[in-house]
Amino acid sequence: MVPALTFWGATPIQAVATSLVGIVLSSTSGTLQNWRMGRLNLERVAILAPPAMLATELGVWLANALPANILLISFAALQILSIYLIGLKRNLKTVAPVQPSTPELVAYPSAGSNRVGRAAFPVLEGDRPSDKNSAELFKTQGVGLLAGVLSGLFGVGGGIIMVPLQMLFLGEGIKDAVRTSLGAITLISVWAVGRHALSGNVLWFAGIALGLGGLLGAQLGARLLPKLPDRWVKILFRSLLVVLACYMVSKAVFV
Repeated sequence: MVPALTFWGATPIQAVATSLVGIVLSSTSGTLQNWRMGRLNLERVAILAPPAMLATELGVWLANALPANILLISFAALQILSIYLIGLKRNLKTVAPVQPSTPELVAYPSAGSNRVGRAAFPVLEGDRPSDKNSAELFKTQGVGLLAGVLSGLFGVGGGIIMVPLQMLFLGEGIKDAVRTSLGAITLISVWAVGRHALSGNVLWFAGIALGLGGLLGAQLGARLLPKLPDRWVKILFRSLLVVLACYMVSKAVFV
């Protein structure tokens, strides 16, 4: 949406702010569809969204402070970074060692017989369930904070960076990451639109027009996603990011 708005004459800061209006409508539509299909992790959404909503304050401030060409080039850099993070996640999955999920079975000598039981292993501090839960909570909130800054700064809703980060740090598959990030984006974008509206950056007619088209597109996308192989989802996602990055760099040259 941001590149489309700049193509039709909006300034970079107007494009960032106005795209969020469309994102609110389209993300709400897609999230409701995922919820009706029983494919939305509401608990993860509830953890991601609040820190992201607060962090949009910083993103909006940066968007108003940066020169237009720097904002566009930074947007392009974000696309390339997302491609790298998705590739990094794939590489980590191929080299990660497989950890046993249960203790090994061993023989214990007993009076006159042998019986098989579970070996007693010491519980390491980092292996306690409470430690793992706390670490996952901090990671989730960290992803949310970064998404909030990027939402206010680039008008991307945060999903363009949340998806690869959720795959990398939270261990989600790309389909689950897309669905969870979309739910969080609904709340993040509402907050970011309000902040940009106070700064007078929103073109309401254009934003609503984009959003109405997004309502239909999100419904179609939510139904199509389960039918596509993960490999094709990744190829399409990366291809889109490359095209957007090239366009935004070329646009920055002529600002």
